[in-house]
Amino acid sequence: MKVTVAICTHNRAKDTAEAIGSVLVQDFDKKELEIVVVDNGSTDETAEMVNGLRQRHGERIRYVFEPKLGLSTARNRAIREARGEWILFLDDDALAGSQWVRHIVDVFERDSAIGCVGGKIDPLWEGEEPGWIPAEYRSVFTILDYSGVVVEMPAPAIPYGANVAFRRSVFADIEPFREDLGRVGRNLLSSEESELIARLRVKHKVYYTPYASVRHKVAKERTTRKWFLKRMFWQGVSDAVKRRDAGATAVLKHSVRMVQAIGTSLLSVFQYERFIRQIVKVCYRNGALVGVLRYGGRS
Repeated sequence: MKVTVAICTHNRAKDTAEAIGSVLVQDFDKKELEIVVVDNGSTDETAEMVNGLRQRHGERIRYVFEPKLGLSTARNRAIREARGEWILFLDDDALAGSQWVRHIVDVFERDSAIGCVGGKIDPLWEGEEPGWIPAEYRSVFTILDYSGVVVEMPAPAIPYGANVAFRRSVFADIEPFREDLGRVGRNLLSSEESELIARLRVKHKVYYTPYASVRHKVAKERTTRKWFLKRMFWQGVSDAVKRRDAGATAVLKHSVRMVQAIGTSLLSVFQYERFIRQIVKVCYRNGALVGVLRYGGRS
């Protein structure tokens, strides 16, 4: 078995069915590709939907139930279940292009030192793309267009989880996703991918290919200012937990920078774009403080 496509899901039966459908039509040898759906404690009809597809398409679709909530937990379960030489993660609200698998595999086969490959992620906006989003923060919406050619990604650049693949053998050398990072329920904790890829880079290369593209759905409720600022707050929490920030020094550092951002925002209240950027920084530093005080920099 060459490829395991892993789709981790929680209460998104319809989206998951569409994601699976995009994998079933891949231009790739069906005998060399399996789809593992990790149902992370869903209470909707996900199980019935996946098993219905399994009846029609055979054993290349596998359903796994993971009761412990958490995206990292679900991804680690997928890694343990995978039979393929390469594990390709596809978000449950993403649609793979028909050449997606083939182009990811092509990059892996170039060099055995390549441990991670990511691809282009185009947004599928449920509504219109908000015009107020600062350009440097578009990645918050899982949008990635890193290069027009296949290229190695130097640190700190990373692929995003909606379209990222790993050579399965790398997990013989390193631990998989940290389970104190990544989304659990309604929180927006993140940074599990960047933390893992940083460790992977010690021995392995990370590559990007624009040809292995997916389209990622952006729900309308995620295009509000409220959601965006909440997401930036949780990015601050995530970064503090990832770095294991702790103690009075960390509290002082984030407090000073938050006060600075508040002061700058007040001075720029009539300069809309600058004001938004400062409010983002306030939310981020507030989240970092919560990461230190609530999580103590530990899992």
